[in-house]
Parts: sequence; structure tokens; C-alpha cells
Amino acid sequence: MKILISGGTGQLGRDCTKVLERDHEVTPVGSKALDISDWKAVKAFVHDLKPDVILNCAAFTKVDDCETKKELAWKVNVDGPKNLAAAAGELGARMIHISTDYVFDGEKPVPEYYTETDTPHPVSYYGLTKLEAEKAICAQTGRYSILRTAWLYGANGQNFLKTMLRLALGDPEREIKVVHDQFGSPTWSYRLAEQIEKVMDADQNGIFHATSENYCTWYELATAFLGDMAVPNGFIPCTTRDYPTPAKRPLNSILENQRLKAEGLNVMGDWRADLTQFVTLFKDHLMDEVK
Repeated sequence: MKILISGGTGQLGRDCTKVLERDHEVTPVGSKALDISDWKAVKAFVHDLKPDVILNCAAFTKVDDCETKKELAWKVNVDGPKNLAAAAGELGARMIHISTDYVFDGEKPVPEYYTETDTPHPVSYYGLTKLEAEKAICAQTGRYSILRTAWLYGANGQNFLKTMLRLALGDPEREIKVVHDQFGSPTWSYRLAEQIEKVMDADQNGIFHATSENYCTWYELATAFLGDMAVPNGFIPCTTRDYPTPAKRPLNSILENQRLKAEGLNVMGDWRADLTQFVTLFKDHLMDEVK
């Protein structure tokens, strides 16, 4: 199949390219090559390429910045997916879109989880834009797959793990507060790319949750990662109240891959095992990048 990946130069997009190009003709594009918020540009690009699948990995994911840069967040996170879905609908192509745990309010008590049938209720502008994108896609085409994921990390781009590594290497003895009362499932972008391929091949419509199995806190993730990296640190647990941010975060971001399991499509593994494999493969790369 011929696949267009918007956001193809980002963390997830690059892993999707690596996974999908083994069996498909893949065209990854970044924002410089294609402004997905520009309908005319999207229509011309898509009608020229004629892809069988449009995979949207592009998003404005700086959650706190979304609270003040609302116009930009809406253009990238809502107008962009809407345009891609409209173009896909015109061609009869499949639209695959990556959404987020932030569509939920996180008020369920841990360890309860969110499934695809739970009612979304975002508590941040970022979460609102991602939910509106889901609605826009559903309105533009009937041939779509939306995968909600959470706490994404990978070898490319910037993410929480690289920030923690940079802080620890900068001053191993410095006490650094890391939130210990927000829960979620850290998800390796490469594993998610494999899951996307599985859903794509199954040609299944609708919304799927796609995160690693089991859960932890940000503090537990940071210390587990640096333990695997053999990097000393002065991290200490704190509450969300101790570490205020412009955008409210869901306290419970645990998603259950209910549909994937019901349809025999789930390839996601335990978050701890994936993290260990990730470090085994990329430890040297990560150390070189942050030094």
C-alpha cells in the first residue's frame, strides 16, 4: 500500500516510517513539506500522491503552551486532522489518527481504567483540541481508525525520559521533584508503530486505546529508566500540588486496550519490559544525544 505519514519527521512518525516501509511505499512529511492546517495544500498534496492510507502523527503536544497558544493548537490539532480526513474521504483512503489519554478527566480512582466506551471530558485545552479532532474525523469520513495512546517516549525527538536523563546528568546530587500521584502507561513509540500497522492491516474502523500494559507514576518511570541507564540521580517524589503547571493534567491516565484485545489485535506489552528493551537498544544513543 501507499502510505502518507504527516508528522513523519517526529518521534512517532519516524518509528512508523521504520516499521511500515518494510512492506509498503511510505511518504513521511513534516510541517515544512506540508502544512496540514492549509486545506488547499492538503488537497493538492493528497490528490497528487493518491495514498491508500493517511496516517496522522502530527500534533502540537506542548500541553502547557496550548493554554496560551490556542489558535496554533487548534490549527494543528483540529484543522489539520479535519483536512486530512476530508482528503482521505474524497479519495476513499483510510485515515489513521493518533489521539491521547488527555481526552479524559482522569477522575476515576486508580487502578480503574478508561475504555473506548467511557465518555471523554478533557480538562486542558490540549485535551479539548484532541477530542475535537476525533469528532472532526468522524464527520469527514467513515473509513477511519483513531488510536488513543499515552505517555509516549522513543529514540527520536524530545520526551520525558530524555528530559529526566538530561537533568540527572547535569547534577546527579541535585534534588529534583518528580510527580508521584499521576498514573499512566508509558508507551514506546516503536511498539505503538507496530500496533498501528496491525490495526491498519485489519482495516478496522473506530476508536482504539493503544498503550502499554500496566501502569506507574511519573516518578516511578523516571527512576526505573535511570536505573536501567545506570545513571545516579537525586529525584524525589512530589504531588501534583507541589508542582503546579499552566495546564491541568489527568491524575489517572490508565487506558485499557479493550477493543484491540476483543478483536485479537493487541501487540502492546508490559511497560517495564518495553522500557528495558528500549534502554538496551538505545542507551549509547541517548547518552550521546544529551551530553
